[in-house]
Amino acid sequence: MSWRICSSTRDRRVQKIAVAILNWNGRHYLEKFLPSVVQHSRDHAEVWIIDNGSTDDSLELLRTQFPEVKIHENKKNYGFAQGYNEGLKHIQADIYVLLNSDVEVTANWIPPVVEYMESSDLTACQPKILDYNKKEWFEHAGATGGFIDKYGFVFCAGRIFDGFEKDEGQYDENKEVFWASGASLFIRAEKYHLVGGLDEDFFAHMEEIDLCWRLKNRGYKIGACGKSVVYHVGGGTLDKLNPFKTFLNFRNNLFILVKNYHYGSLFMLIMKRLVLDGIAGMRFLTEGKLSYTLAVLKAHGSFYAHLGGMRKKRKDIRSRITEPNRVGWYESSIIVDYYFKKKAHFTELDRTDFPHS
Repeated sequence: MSWRICSSTRDRRVQKIAVAILNWNGRHYLEKFLPSVVQHSRDHAEVWIIDNGSTDDSLELLRTQFPEVKIHENKKNYGFAQGYNEGLKHIQADIYVLLNSDVEVTANWIPPVVEYMESSDLTACQPKILDYNKKEWFEHAGATGGFIDKYGFVFCAGRIFDGFEKDEGQYDENKEVFWASGASLFIRAEKYHLVGGLDEDFFAHMEEIDLCWRLKNRGYKIGACGKSVVYHVGGGTLDKLNPFKTFLNFRNNLFILVKNYHYGSLFMLIMKRLVLDGIAGMRFLTEGKLSYTLAVLKAHGSFYAHLGGMRKKRKDIRSRITEPNRVGWYESSIIVDYYFKKKAHFTELDRTDFPHS
């Protein structure tokens, strides 16, 4: 299925869009959320399930209750990154929409995003992501677009660390950002494959930030569309209280810096990050969260074990850098602003600290 996009500034064109949902033993999420995806996508896109070696009855459910949904079966559970890479090799489209299985979409959610991508020549984009359980509030995984500070800490318009804002339309304007959320990621298929897709060493978490940064290092643009809304449960695959998620977040954040950071001394940046991560580990310990402290230590161990491979990737990325796009780069410290200056809302941040936006 395809969708015709019209623009006064661009030629009329037809874009083939594929909504791709990665599933692993997620029958309960498919049963709950797939009906909204099919209902609100069928006029604009094909809906695909990439099954990651499920052992429950997900496939039986799809074949009996969702015959119009297309299925690709991976041989095993490859994790989030490789699971998508394997599945997308078999899906022909101009634009992929990587959609989490625990997302409820709304009417007309696809056209505004694709129209914005076309009118502003974006390579990737996300809709506004709200909390499924508190629908007036932004959700952790992306809110209304992602940013990154000078130490590599990521945050969103609508969510800084564990501080969430109520959606009052304050971020409804379309805007260019640094990264778009993998919970609902619209991305041009050609560019996805051009840069190698999601990095499979990440397994899960922050792989979309790495992908967006690789694209921006080649000068491409990432956006967030406030005119499209989806609702995300969050923690559908890995609960936010799981120490393994803490491990992945700390380790993968270091991965993206080694691979993509080219704005100064990488060595000095990593040294500062190790200190900051150590402080975070001590804070977990004082809060009685020993498992989280151990997760930080394990993250650093895994980081060192993979450092050689990440440096090889860095060399390849650096050889392909053209004119890096730094829109969405925050020149200050979001930790200082949030924890010490008590700037809890994105609108409270100093706009001069976004010099490239």
